[in-house]
Amino acid sequence: MEFIEKLNTLSAKIKQQAGAIQTEEATKTAFVMPFIHSVLGYDVFDPTEVVPEFICDVGTKKGEKIDYAILKNGEVQILIECKKIGEPLNINHASQLFRYFHVTNARISILTNGQLYKFYTDLDSPNKMDEKPFLEFDLLDIDEYVLPELLKLTKSAFDVESIINAAGELKYVSHIKKLIALQFSEPEDDFVKFFASRVYDGMITQKVRESFTELTRKAASQFLNDQVNERLKSAMSGIQPSGVKDVQLSVNDVETEEKTEDSEIVTTVEELEGYHIVKAIVRTVVEANRINHRDTKSYFGILLDDNNRKPICRLHFNRAQKYIGIFDEAKAETRHPISSLDDIYLHAEILKATACSYN
Repeated sequence: MEFIEKLNTLSAKIKQQAGAIQTEEATKTAFVMPFIHSVLGYDVFDPTEVVPEFICDVGTKKGEKIDYAILKNGEVQILIECKKIGEPLNINHASQLFRYFHVTNARISILTNGQLYKFYTDLDSPNKMDEKPFLEFDLLDIDEYVLPELLKLTKSAFDVESIINAAGELKYVSHIKKLIALQFSEPEDDFVKFFASRVYDGMITQKVRESFTELTRKAASQFLNDQVNERLKSAMSGIQPSGVKDVQLSVNDVETEEKTEDSEIVTTVEELEGYHIVKAIVRTVVEANRINHRDTKSYFGILLDDNNRKPICRLHFNRAQKYIGIFDEAKAETRHPISSLDDIYLHAEILKATACSYN
């Protein structure tokens, strides 16, 4: 959980400061060094762990530097090349990583702009860095499925062999997911023909193909929506119209909702992500271990000192329109509609003030 909190904290920092960053050096200072230090757990001020401006002469290339090398037991394990925040990353930016990869003991190399991280290894040819990353990670769009692999790169759990063993599957699953997403949004002829030939008995002419292109896109969209709705159905206790703005409730009026049978409560990944965002915000004014959560059938509550009488906020995610419930001095809740988890940051000051009011 602490690992996720650190990622969310850095993600919030990028949202707030990216617009002010104008150079590669500023990107490294503001975002990359905190990632190495706080998220991965390496001491950026210890040259036996992290070497900035790492020099490794290769052939006729003398004195070239790579931005960071992470060491373990005196051996280079990870090479990191950085670009300015917002700059697109492609294989042309990784020329130094290619050169240094085969002359060091490094099995992992990273290309980053402070927000997006691309991880490479040598799956295709031993000691030669692959042209395609086996893992991509975006701090502004954190993918829960890659967190276990990212955790293996941290100082406390460093397991390069495990990462290499899983790299092949990660690489191909990632690419297949991208292809599926592309086919769902812009289906290719072969994809359309595959489905059309199974549901249409006539000849697949150009006109039929054009018609089925739109039908395939629509069917794919509806299929995804059905899958999402199916997952949410068991957690939904009622749907409010999307036009509803703020609803005020007393803490005491709904306290009995928390006595629901545990078997009927479904805690979602999105609720936990929301909790960690709130915790990252509030921990700036109270100790992190005082911030707790309790899930109920109707809402996901975030409390101070695990005390129902000290609610910080409530996340109402079990419905079509999501809300965050904010409390005033009388502990009356006002629900504010949110369109994404990022909207929680809009209420950062009141969340901190609410937590402080219980001290």
